[in-house]
Amino acid sequence: MYLKKVKGPRTVTLPDGTVMSRADLPDPKTRRWVASRKAAVIRAVDGGLITRSEALEIYDLSSEEFDNWHALVASHGESALKATNLKRYRQL
Repeated sequence: MYLKKVKGPRTVTLPDGTVMSRADLPDPKTRRWVASRKAAVIRAVDGGLITRSEALEIYDLSSEEFDNWHALVASHGESALKATNLKRYRQL
């Protein structure tokens, strides 16, 4: 089996005890961002699997978009990333 050389860790153990690998990340060509994909990117950055700048570059995200996702997860949990819940958690 061939393992592609990558900078940084291949797997990390998250605070809840689960193990996350680079294979668990969404496809870099992702254009439709559902809550589970957003949450996976946030967990990967928080867990140290990838850096914030790597996430922005790989997924072509703006700083504001990523910060918004991170703030929603930090204050309301991953369910706040669902499109149906945006109105409930959005700050005016």
